[in-house]
Amino acid sequence: MLEITRLEYAYPGTSGSTLRFDLAVSNGEVLSLIGPSGSGKSTLLNLVAGFLAPASGHILLDGVDIVSLPAASRPVSIVFQQHNLFPHLDLYTNVALGIDPSLRLTRSQAGTVAGALERLGLDDLQRRKPGELSGGQRQRAALARVLVRRRKILLLDEAFAALGPAQRAEMIGLVKNLVQENDMTALLVSHQPRDALIASRRCAFVSGGRITVLQPTRELLEQSQIPDVRDYLGSI
Repeated sequence: MLEITRLEYAYPGTSGSTLRFDLAVSNGEVLSLIGPSGSGKSTLLNLVAGFLAPASGHILLDGVDIVSLPAASRPVSIVFQQHNLFPHLDLYTNVALGIDPSLRLTRSQAGTVAGALERLGLDDLQRRKPGELSGGQRQRAALARVLVRRRKILLLDEAFAALGPAQRAEMIGLVKNLVQENDMTALLVSHQPRDALIASRRCAFVSGGRITVLQPTRELLEQSQIPDVRDYLGSI
């Protein structure tokens, strides 16, 4: 389980209020985060990833506090809207970088890369470069790199925003399967309420640097009587 307790952060050089987060997510769960732009969703992901240092608080993974670990040492993988693939390298090499940046892979590690590409339906495309692929295929490659890293926490920050609705639904289905198969914990940020409905049993609404609502997703999206949530969702 991922447990975030009393995690506080204030943007440097600002006099605004401090962001404070409390959250618990189970192994095998994909939790969606929705809310207005600037509410703190991406900041929360960056705190978990170690890209930002909190003023106080704890990030516990299976009871072990990882808040003092540098980003490179945390059991975290993150996928952004920009897939961060190297355009001059083929897919196999891009995924292999997730295991060893020097690309000095053992035979077993090479098999792991090949297996991840096959699992994501990319085994016939592994020698192609990102520019030769569709947006969905590039995001599949980003997920394959996550798979070979074998980290317990998966963060997705608007990872599928550039894709159409059908492709987004397909990618979210893949994420759910990967999370459950590998006993991971995932946080998914999206501005598309339908993404949250497809991805998550539970959904968190982030507003003003706080998680103000945590409810079953359908209940939050369709039945919420909370004014901030209603104003954000409008008519969907």
